[in-house]
Amino acid sequence: MSEQTEKAFQKQPGVFLNKKKTAGAKVSKTGKDVRWTKNVGLGIKTPREAIEGTYIDKKCPFTGDVAIRGRLLRGTVNNMKMKRTLTIRRDYLHYIKKYNRFEKRHKNISAHVSPAFLDLNKGDTVLVGQCRPLSKTVRFNVLKVITTGGADKKKFTKF
Repeated sequence: MSEQTEKAFQKQPGVFLNKKKTAGAKVSKTGKDVRWTKNVGLGIKTPREAIEGTYIDKKCPFTGDVAIRGRLLRGTVNNMKMKRTLTIRRDYLHYIKKYNRFEKRHKNISAHVSPAFLDLNKGDTVLVGQCRPLSKTVRFNVLKVITTGGADKKKFTKF
């Protein structure tokens, strides 16, 4: 059903893989195995790769056991050196009352990226949704790629 890359056998928890074959049984129209996907809500469509793909990811919001609740944030991809995790940079302006001016600030947020979004690159703008803690630093999941562009990582953009 999937590309097994881990030492342990990977499968979706709610899908039974050992269906008995009976004589005269009909094969499904698509000819593929059963795959469980869900709609995360909030007006976000499930990617085609999540529906038709063969990957197994328990932390994926579309095929795994992770609920999106809380905040939806937008940021620029800053770092993709981790396995299935990326860092996004969020720029904002902080007001200094004494000088009646703004200063530039930023925050880096780690987010889990599903194998459904394989075409991500540094500089792309993504929408991430808050979920339960997935690891020590990861509390967000990539939900959608908004724009693709090779912007400079240090360039300040307000939105």
